[in-house]
Order: sequence, then structure tokens, then C-alpha cells
Amino acid sequence: MQVGTVLSLFRFPVKSMLGDNPDAIEVSESGFSGDRGWAVRDERRGDFATGKRVATLMSCRAIAASSDGAYGVPQIELPNGDRFAANDEAASKRLSAALGRDVTLWPIGANPAPPESVEEVADPEADFRSAMARATDEPMPDFSAIPPELLATFGNPERPYVDFAPLMLLSQQSLASIASAAPDSKIDVRRFRPSIFVDTPSDEAFPEQGWLGKRLRIGEVVLDLRMTCPRCVMTTHGFADLAKDPTVMRTLVKQAEGNLGVYATVTETGTIRVGDVLEVID
Repeated sequence: MQVGTVLSLFRFPVKSMLGDNPDAIEVSESGFSGDRGWAVRDERRGDFATGKRVATLMSCRAIAASSDGAYGVPQIELPNGDRFAANDEAASKRLSAALGRDVTLWPIGANPAPPESVEEVADPEADFRSAMARATDEPMPDFSAIPPELLATFGNPERPYVDFAPLMLLSQQSLASIASAAPDSKIDVRRFRPSIFVDTPSDEAFPEQGWLGKRLRIGEVVLDLRMTCPRCVMTTHGFADLAKDPTVMRTLVKQAEGNLGVYATVTETGTIRVGDVLEVID
């Protein structure tokens, strides 16, 4: 059953930075070629959740570098236009200066030793609620529903720096539903960082949620749609030309239980192209 078409593809060579929009992209079991092969570690906290705390990181851009189809070290472009390779010996220092926070850059497989000392979190529950941008009277996401095999890949240093699955799919209709409920907010797809942005003729407010548990063919690729995507504070950050807007999360919680888009794993590899048809196959 055909359910839509691909509008845009998004690749993020460095986790939490802006990326690029290829017209076509190779897809392996690990996701998009050149996607999230690098990440930024917060040296005060010792983790890779830097984008949740430092909005400026989302205004930096990572530019995929490729040679004969193989993706190598990306270029990083700071908001002031300064550009350098992610593995430049001064890259971490230059990025730290731009962010106003001590950070380091790491590729897949680096498996870095933890910092010598990390900042103690006085109230972990309040810290987590802040990271998920939930008000004190709003429910937190139900992470008990995460499939165990997806949870097991979280933070695996041998895999791309994704959260729970290699790809995330979001529909234009879901975005329009949030925009309709938040007319004073700028609901822009960049806030939600999908891998695959699609159009579907469905009248449902959040149509991709109805595809969960099914397989979806897009071009040569087959995806298993595994779980909904719980949203965090990054959707509310101000970056590039987008203003900081806590209303985004208030609307998501009210309209969609704080979720938007769906996570997918790859069962058949190949190429996805803009304009490809989406087909639910079972």
C-alpha cells in the first residue's frame, strides 16, 4: 500500500550540529552513509548530550567529506564562518571557544576514556526533566517501552552516534498538526532533525504513528518502524534563525504526548532518493 513520498533527506555528520540535504543517500544497517560519525563530548559532564545544554552547537554545521563514495572526516563550520576539519589538532579548542564550554570531538570507534573529573549532578531527576523539557506537572516519557535490542545499542562506541535507532522518519502532516496547535511558534523541520521527511495523503494528525510495527519500503530500502520518538529540550532551543521557544514542547506534550516522528531500523539496504514512494509492505 503506497502511503506517501520522500520530501527531503537529512544527514548530520556530527551529532547535534546542522548537516546537509542530499538528493540521494546510501543506507546500510547502521543508517545513512556519513551520518553521525562524530559527536561532541561535554567535558564537564563526561557525556555526549552536549546539544541539550548548549544551543549554539545546533548553529554549527558539519559538512560531509567523501571520496569515491566513502565518507571521511567532516568539515565543521562555526556560526562565524570559521571552518576546519573535525580531526584538526585544534578542532576541540576552536569548538570549545565558540560554545563557551569545554568540549572534545570524537569519531565512531574512538571509545575515549572518561574525563579525569566530571561535574556532579545535585538532582538527577530534575536534571533529566530539564533535558526532556517537561514541566513539573507534565508526564515524563515512558522509556520502559523501548525495545530491549534498541536500548542495548544506545551509547555503543562502535556504532554511529544515534539515540535508539539509525533513522527517524517524520511526516509533513505531523509538523502541520503541531503548527496548527501553536500558531505563534515557528514550527520548522530543523527543530526535529528527521532523517527522512515525508508527505502522505493521510487525514490523520500524526500518520506515521499508525505505521509503527510495520515494514516500510522506500526506494531500495526496507525499514522496520520500531518506536515513537520522545522529544527533548533541543526542539525548543534557539539556533540559526529560529528563536528559543518553550511553547514547542508544551504543544508537543498536549497534542502528542511529547512524541513526534518514529524511529526505524534497516532490514534491507540500498539507496533512498528524494521523490521515492513510501509503501507499507506488512
